[in-house]
Amino acid sequence: MAVITELSSTGDNREFSQDLQIDEKHIPRKVPSFCSVRYGIALVAHLFNFMLTAQNAILTITMVAMVNSTEQGQVNSSAEALPVGLPDGLEKAPPSLPAKAPVYDWSPQTQGVLFSSINYGILLTMALGGYLAGRMGARKVAGVALLGSSLLTLCIPPAADLGLPFLIATRIVQGLTQGSGFGGHLALWQNWAPPHERSRLCSISLSGMILGIFAAILFGGIICQALGWPFAFYIFGGLGCVSSFLWFISVYNDPVSHPWIGISEKEYILSTLEQQVSSEKQRLPIKDMFRSLPLWSICLCSFSHQWLINTQVMYIPTYISHVYKVNIKDNGVLSSLPFIVAWILGLLGGQLADFLLTKNVRFVTVRKISSFLGQLPSSVLIVTLPFLNSSYVTTITFLTLSCGLSPLSQSGVYINALDIAPRYSNFLLGATRGFAHISAVLVPIVSGFLLNQDPELGWRNIFFLLFAISMLGLVFYLIFGEADVQDWAKERKVTRL
Repeated sequence: MAVITELSSTGDNREFSQDLQIDEKHIPRKVPSFCSVRYGIALVAHLFNFMLTAQNAILTITMVAMVNSTEQGQVNSSAEALPVGLPDGLEKAPPSLPAKAPVYDWSPQTQGVLFSSINYGILLTMALGGYLAGRMGARKVAGVALLGSSLLTLCIPPAADLGLPFLIATRIVQGLTQGSGFGGHLALWQNWAPPHERSRLCSISLSGMILGIFAAILFGGIICQALGWPFAFYIFGGLGCVSSFLWFISVYNDPVSHPWIGISEKEYILSTLEQQVSSEKQRLPIKDMFRSLPLWSICLCSFSHQWLINTQVMYIPTYISHVYKVNIKDNGVLSSLPFIVAWILGLLGGQLADFLLTKNVRFVTVRKISSFLGQLPSSVLIVTLPFLNSSYVTTITFLTLSCGLSPLSQSGVYINALDIAPRYSNFLLGATRGFAHISAVLVPIVSGFLLNQDPELGWRNIFFLLFAISMLGLVFYLIFGEADVQDWAKERKVTRL
């Protein structure tokens, strides 16, 4: 007969730890902070996310050039007059692109399929990547994923020349590698992030995604006009190959295996995480996970926020091209501006979240405040865009604010799984992100359909749908979200009688 005994933490009653139990007596008081190995790994993870996201997002700006000569003028080009308020420095679209850059006759729905194809692969492997990283180590899983994605990015132009089926297949396979990378690299923070530094370290790491979008859209537009759209893929693919080697040199799975970490920093990290035992030798409590409302609230809120993010990333260049008829270079500049603001605010959001934790604000309160600030204002701002077509300055301002505020959720719902189930965080971080990534598949399909039905009213319908989904996910999280370690995630000891 087996008796299952639940082991409780010795620090449950410590007021400062609140939801996470840490024995503060064993935490060294003087440890390096920003000039430390763990922050160095966060910066390398920042570069990792930068490259994967740039390789993913580069198609959003090159698409404007790839279909530049099609008859789908209602989405990508138009001969209509410029709207009132457009600055004189922005040229009417489209100027001539390099002759060597091929163009294709793709409808809005076909473009939507191309946007979403990479996300089919990501959806399939994100949770698997987190699980494999728990077994094999994040260093190996994420590093191989980045190298594979970079090599496949180099293959995009020849695949497009071979035909649409080859391009879609290449994007799907690239998604398989990116999914394992996005899910796998998150496993680093189970072993490297002290609880009261999680918001800061994760925001540094995840903000690389935003900077990657900024760089892809800004420099992608410049590259497309100067060299032709194929070179955008060649350049970002080559940089990704270099970054993968830097990853293997700099990143290790935990402080124990790292050859350059100082003793004081190693002891500090290990002492703060000593009760967060790995789940490698235990089966996942799948049934309990499916019954957990706090976990479902994370999934649904992440999904609704990713719907907002994916709409911003995939359709800002197309929206600006449709409304303001600017050329590819200026489109890249205008479309990238919101994301550099988002990158800065994303980093500040992590600092703010950890500051609140040092002031004894409850973990659950910090997570919900961050999620609220990153979702509600952004959704409200973007749903007003269809009513601002005649005002160029106001539209760009609202787009910038909407994108700028959305990364504040990085310190909220996206790392909440580390709070409620640190033992299974490798799997859950990948699984929740994978669930959220369903939106990346649905957004281009739904948006392409709406635009194909009615190019003018389609934009309004896209933004209203975004607002409704965003609010539903956020409200569910505010009601059911928690930050306490769940019963099914606590350590259990099996005693044989």
